Amino acid sequence: MTDTARYTRFQDFYPYYLSEHANATSRRLHVVGTSLALALLLTAVLTANPWWALVALLQGYAFAWVGHFFFEHNKPATFRYPLYSLMGDWRMWWEVVTRQRAW
Repeated sequence: MTDTARYTRFQDFYPYYLSEHANATSRRLHVVGTSLALALLLTAVLTANPWWALVALLQGYAFAWVGHFFFEHNKPATFRYPLYSLMGDWRMWWEVVTRQRAW
């Protein structure tokens, strides 16, 4: 499917998501940003301070968007598919940290 298609199932969306993350530097920025977001979310829970959750969200997007705008030269799928993009980010993160996908 093209990027103009409407995805109704995550399993159909994920190959498109991966095609939008073909650049290794962009993928690495996503993985680093997601890892930091996870650490900051844990900090928010452990300190009972919701500001850390906001920081997690902002820095997570910052890393990802730097990857898209400066390395992939594309528009993040988050704008059209916010939930599927979030799911794709976590799935790609899991695949990288478990060595199922190249770093």
